[in-house]
Amino acid sequence: MNVEPGTVQSYEELRGRLARRDRSLREKVVTLEQAASFVSDGMSVGIGGSTMSRTPMALIWQLIRAGKKDLSCSRCIVSTDGDLLFGSGAANHIETSWFAQGILWGLSKVMRHNVESGACRYDEWSHMAMGMRYRAGGMGVPFLPIRSMLGSGVAKQRPEAKEFDCPFTGEKLLLVPALNPDVALIHVQRCDAYGNAQIDGLQFMDIDLAMAANRVILTTERIVSNDQIRRAPDQTKIPFFCVDAVVEVPYGSAPHECFGVYEPMMQHLEMYVAQVNGDPIAGMKKYLDDYVYGPKSWTEFLSMIGVGEIVAASRRGRSIFDD
Repeated sequence: MNVEPGTVQSYEELRGRLARRDRSLREKVVTLEQAASFVSDGMSVGIGGSTMSRTPMALIWQLIRAGKKDLSCSRCIVSTDGDLLFGSGAANHIETSWFAQGILWGLSKVMRHNVESGACRYDEWSHMAMGMRYRAGGMGVPFLPIRSMLGSGVAKQRPEAKEFDCPFTGEKLLLVPALNPDVALIHVQRCDAYGNAQIDGLQFMDIDLAMAANRVILTTERIVSNDQIRRAPDQTKIPFFCVDAVVEVPYGSAPHECFGVYEPMMQHLEMYVAQVNGDPIAGMKKYLDDYVYGPKSWTEFLSMIGVGEIVAASRRGRSIFDD
């Protein structure tokens, strides 16, 4: 069931969707192509990770190749993933707290072109607001109160948020609406075939996102045995009963980074930014043709980035374990 983006669902609706889900302990391993079929045109899609960290790039890449359209995407902080979603036409709406090509390159010219031309819609929230919206969605409540946006001009741009006088203190609060995506795309370092996922490093908003979404697709650097998961149960951040599909995709965040495994592939990203900022229309089309529609597989895409850059990024990523 597709829900109109921005619509807050009643508790009865949320409970009904939850009751219809298959939460059994079963193997959920699928291919990248099969995982993309879980996403239909017009769905609301929550994207895990943040900025250039643990972005589910392989799955976004596959959604674009599959010709998905009119997606409404949300993420705590959006980077070049948003460029690709807007530039390809896969998404026409993004909700986030910051939309740039990364800290090094500033605001996205691809985003500006698409939003200023009226082709796409960009809704800006505060970072705290995005997190609390996912948390409200995971809790099954229609809103949560915050203070952070009251001190900025962002609140004036978001009529969905409502000012409210606290019944206990009389203080002014801002109520932000719950966010329950139709599907969440989350990349992790490892999980088992059932979907018990372990995350190293910062978790960002992924746990709340997984609880809030109606479906969860995990991509993972590697699938490990359930025995290995049970050896360190405290590291399991997303449990199997939240997960609907698991895809093993080594370097599934490339050219972004995955903590403890590889750093960003900066040569490729520098090339990309120069190309699309030089011409947000023709540059994006060329990148999509060369690196998204052109390769026959994710492995072939990685080979186009180059073995040397991938090896160097892996060495930097794993250097945190050096003595």
